[in-house]
Amino acid sequence: MKYELLLPAGDLNRLKFACMYGADAVYIGGYDYSLRANANNFSIDDIKEAVTFAHSLNKKVYVTVNMIFHNEDLEKLDDYLISLDNIKVDAFIVSDFAVIEAIKRLKIKTPFFISTQKSITNLESIKFYKSLGAYRVVLARECTREDIKYIKENIDTELEVFIHGAMCTSYSGRCVMSNYVTLRDSNRGGCSQVCRFTFNNNTSHDYAFSSKDLNMIDYISDMMDLGIESYKIEGRMKSLYYIATVASVYRNIFDKKENNTLTQDDIEYSKKLLNRVSNRENIAQFYNGIPHEESQYFNGRQEVSNQDFLGLVLSYDESTNEALIEQRNKFSVGDTIEVFGPHTNTQKFNVEYIINSDNERVDSASHAQEIVKIKIPFKVEKNDILRVEIM
Repeated sequence: MKYELLLPAGDLNRLKFACMYGADAVYIGGYDYSLRANANNFSIDDIKEAVTFAHSLNKKVYVTVNMIFHNEDLEKLDDYLISLDNIKVDAFIVSDFAVIEAIKRLKIKTPFFISTQKSITNLESIKFYKSLGAYRVVLARECTREDIKYIKENIDTELEVFIHGAMCTSYSGRCVMSNYVTLRDSNRGGCSQVCRFTFNNNTSHDYAFSSKDLNMIDYISDMMDLGIESYKIEGRMKSLYYIATVASVYRNIFDKKENNTLTQDDIEYSKKLLNRVSNRENIAQFYNGIPHEESQYFNGRQEVSNQDFLGLVLSYDESTNEALIEQRNKFSVGDTIEVFGPHTNTQKFNVEYIINSDNERVDSASHAQEIVKIKIPFKVEKNDILRVEIM
């Protein structure tokens, strides 16, 4: 069985990195009808380019059309769905019955999936949406292992589950806190992440009611044994480095599972990489049952900005072993750096020298996105990533 690794993409560049670094499919949002209005998102022309690029690599593109619709939102919906169908996106991710009605009325051939916005946690709901023509259902993050197992054993509809990323304090997609506190509608794409705020109740303590992140790395093998088809990463607002790292980590785990070579050492190393790229603690959340206080932040939290992403390879000269690098965070002569990429296994090297754009040798690359030249004693490729040494 082929398992699908599904990555988010907030813009065209991140979509390309998700595809290059191991995603089987990506999900994106257009300028309209998406639940991540603060992402850069995709114009129709961007979606055309995204589909052309992804399909050239035998990858798929799913488009979210899953906000809560008001009357005025429906005016251009037909034209939008027809445009996406003509572009040959691989699926719509929908939640509103009005969108399902439009797809059927317009005789659109593109399959549709039922979004996690429907908070589906039971078999009968899936049977209902299957009767409407849904090809796949994205289960609520609040499903337990027993929920998933029972559903999978009793229906052949494809299932998609979240395995990594942010959690919602409410049932996923049912939040009203953003509306109440900031007048930004989380169910129409304007989530202000109020659940990440800290609050003061006129005491000496700050309080929070924020969920820790989701991380299912310990249970991926078990989930695959249940027969789940698609494994989804949250994060259309996340950075290029986050997308590339998470994609490559889970791609490696998936491949080893399918080849029967997955070991506990692989899991432990993957956890180390995933913990470094995230700035919040993570936990399996609902998989083993209803979570308790260990899944939440109550007394505030510390979120440390990650500075592991050191640079991006722009080119490599095999005759001199020199790479042109776009710097992202400071690194210096003498540092030990790791490189990884779509076709480059993780390797380390020591920085012997740094040459800046004025052809001067400098001690450090310390200016944001400056272009520098360094020696790397093994072949690397364009779009490979430099990061700090992971001990």
